[in-house]
Amino acid sequence: MQVTLLVNGEERRLSAEPLTPLLDVLRDTLHLTGAKPVCREGFCGACMVLLDGAPAVACLTPVALADGRSVETVEGLGTAETPSPVQRALEEHEAVQCGMCFPGMVVTLTHLTRPGNCAPTRDAVKAGLVGNLCRCTGYERIVDAALAVMEDGR
Repeated sequence: MQVTLLVNGEERRLSAEPLTPLLDVLRDTLHLTGAKPVCREGFCGACMVLLDGAPAVACLTPVALADGRSVETVEGLGTAETPSPVQRALEEHEAVQCGMCFPGMVVTLTHLTRPGNCAPTRDAVKAGLVGNLCRCTGYERIVDAALAVMEDGR
């Protein structure tokens, strides 16, 4: 089928089988490798993207369901030269460990820290991170970074 996606603000047209996971299209066809194929079962959050502004696990989202919609990946949120507020805060709070979960973590935190999406409390941020697993950290620095972004209004 022909699919049209608005990926990181750029319209992309491609051919794909309707049930192909969005993750595979992003990584294999569009060469956006930030979203990671870790569990491929939707529970780790490493493949998180924003689909029309809401978090979605790309490994379980058929590309047909993304047709005509906006997809934001970690690549579209910031660069090494101009990191996003979330990326800056994670670095400032020394929250990054191995990096496997962090693209999905950055995407989820970006959603949470956008105005109106999450109350700026520890419990609210922790609840918002439920779909993102990290095996390296204790999450406290990650939560601190998110709260700093919310408090700074970055």
